[in-house]
Amino acid sequence: MDKGVMSYRQAGVDIDAADRSVDMIKQLVGRTMRPEVIGGIGSFGGMFALDTAKYRQPVLVSGTDGVGTKLKIAQMLDRHDSVGIDLVAMCVNDILAQGAEPLFFLDYIALGKLVPEQVAALVAGVAEGCVQAGCALLGGETAEMPGFYGENEYDLAGFAVGVVERHRLIDGAKLKDGDVLLGLPSSGIHSNGYSLVRKVLLENEGLSLTEQPEGLKRPLGEELLTPTRIYVPLILELLQAVSISGMAHITGGGITENLQRILPPGLGAMIDESRIDVPAVFHLIEKRGRVPRAEMYRTFNMGVGFIVALPPAEAEKAASLLQSKAEKCMVLGKISKQVNKVVIT
Repeated sequence: MDKGVMSYRQAGVDIDAADRSVDMIKQLVGRTMRPEVIGGIGSFGGMFALDTAKYRQPVLVSGTDGVGTKLKIAQMLDRHDSVGIDLVAMCVNDILAQGAEPLFFLDYIALGKLVPEQVAALVAGVAEGCVQAGCALLGGETAEMPGFYGENEYDLAGFAVGVVERHRLIDGAKLKDGDVLLGLPSSGIHSNGYSLVRKVLLENEGLSLTEQPEGLKRPLGEELLTPTRIYVPLILELLQAVSISGMAHITGGGITENLQRILPPGLGAMIDESRIDVPAVFHLIEKRGRVPRAEMYRTFNMGVGFIVALPPAEAEKAASLLQSKAEKCMVLGKISKQVNKVVIT
C-alpha cells in the first residue's frame, strides 16, 4: 500500500523551526562573549583560547548539572525565561567551590515540539546566567524529540568549564580545627527538592500556583520559580581579599551532605541552627507536609546557598567586606575535631 512521500517534519521534527530558533538566539549569545572566544555561533565546536600569560599552572575545573523537576513549575505556568539561570547557577556554583573562575558554558535542550519563541526564552535565561557568572555561552544543542517528550515538555542540561591556578585550588585540604563557617543566603529553594515540593504543596495540599499561602510575600508560582543565586562575582572578590580554607555549594542533600564532601579525615563541622535565617517557603513545606526537620535539612538548602570556611581572623575580614557591600552573611558555626561529621544543633 502506497503511504505517500514522508518528510522529517511529518515525523514531528521541524528543521525550519530549528533554524528560526538559532536566528533568534544569536543576539542572546552575543551578550555573553569574552575576549578569549574564537569564532561565532554555528561551528561544529566552540573555541576558547585560554590566556596562557595569565596562568602559570592552570587547572581546568568542569561541572555538569540540570534543573530537575523545577521545570514542571515553569511548564505549568508557561514561563520559561528564568530556568536557564538555574541551569547556569547549578554548574558554575559547583566549580566555584573549588576556587575556579567560570570561563565558558554549554547547554542542551531536549523537547517534544520545537517552538522557536520558547527556545529563545530558555536561552535568554541561560545567557542571563552566563552574564551574571561572567562566562561565555560557547555552544549548545537543541534536540526535538517527538514521542519521547510531550509537546509541552522539555529538559535542560548544562556544562561549565572554569580555571584556577594549581596553588590556589580549594579542596578542603587546608581546613583546620576552629575555622569559621560563613553562610551566604540563598534566594529561596534554588533547584533542589522540587519532587517533594510538588508532592506536598501541589498534589497533597492542592495549592494553586497563583495563590499566596500564609507567610509568603508573593504568589506560590513566583516563589517556586525564583532563580538560583549565582555566587561567582562575590566569591571571586572574596578570594582576592581573604584566605579561604574550603567552600561548599549547598544543593541536593542540604548543608549536611554538601559540607561533608569537603571535610578531610579527622574533622567535622558544628552548625548552630539558630544562626540560620530560614525563608518562609521552607516553613510552609515543613508545616503543610509534616516533613521532619532532619529531612528538611537533608533535602533543601534551608536558606544557605553557599558556605565559606576561613581561619577566624580571615572570617572577620570577610564579614567586614560583605557588610561593606550590603551583603548578608551568617556565622553558622565552625570546623571541629570533636566530631567527624556535620552536626546541626
